[in-house]
Amino acid sequence: MNAQTNPRHYRALFLSDIHLGTRGCQANMLLDFLRVHDAETVYLVGDIVDGWRLRKSWHWPQEHNDVVQKLLRKARKGARVVYVPGNHDEFLRGYLGTHFGGVEVVDSCIHETAAGERMLVIHGDQFDVVVRHARWLAYFGDWAYVTALNVNTVLNMLRRKLGFPYWSLSAWAKLKVKNAVNFIGRFEETLAEEARRRGVDGVICGHIHHAADQDTNGIHYINTGDWVESCTAIAEHHDGTFELIRWADMNRAGEPLQLAHHRAVA
Repeated sequence: MNAQTNPRHYRALFLSDIHLGTRGCQANMLLDFLRVHDAETVYLVGDIVDGWRLRKSWHWPQEHNDVVQKLLRKARKGARVVYVPGNHDEFLRGYLGTHFGGVEVVDSCIHETAAGERMLVIHGDQFDVVVRHARWLAYFGDWAYVTALNVNTVLNMLRRKLGFPYWSLSAWAKLKVKNAVNFIGRFEETLAEEARRRGVDGVICGHIHHAADQDTNGIHYINTGDWVESCTAIAEHHDGTFELIRWADMNRAGEPLQLAHHRAVA
């Protein structure tokens, strides 16, 4: 990535599930993304720091610190930065309503687009029955996911040596395993129903590491994805339209600045 590239400027950027503090975090790709994307408001939609993994083993390389500094620098330069904690950084829920280095910490909020669309911004773990009622199973799932990422790393080292492109084992499993597909569908429907209950037009969430920008039962459902596998973000343009940016795919294709609209607000 050319560091001299002029940043693209948006009305708002939405990022989630960065998982700083884990070996699977794609911090360098996120740094490249942040160098060429600016916004009036940056929403950090949960699981930015992975407190679960850091409690078990400390992993905090320089590039993870660089991500934090980059976000704080955006706040110092005038961007509004809003942090909505998730389940992996739930320790921040004890500081709701406070500010850290210009970063606001809130449990959820309503974002109004330039087109007048009112969007609930929330991580989404509050509506995951496993996280809420079977914490041990959630921890086991986290272990299994990290194990899959480690296997994925070794597998892709071999694929690169053989001349094959990147392939994500865990992402493939999500789309092929029936229970995972059913879970994603139920999660989307539950979040859409919560948005309807709150009287808003849509919801922007994270948590399940599955990026989307779609209509779900008459509600505009947006999921920011993650920065472990897919490296995705959501951007709102100044006209109120949303864009799902698949940064990993674009970099693999050698098209870092050829961004296409995925949905225009009706």
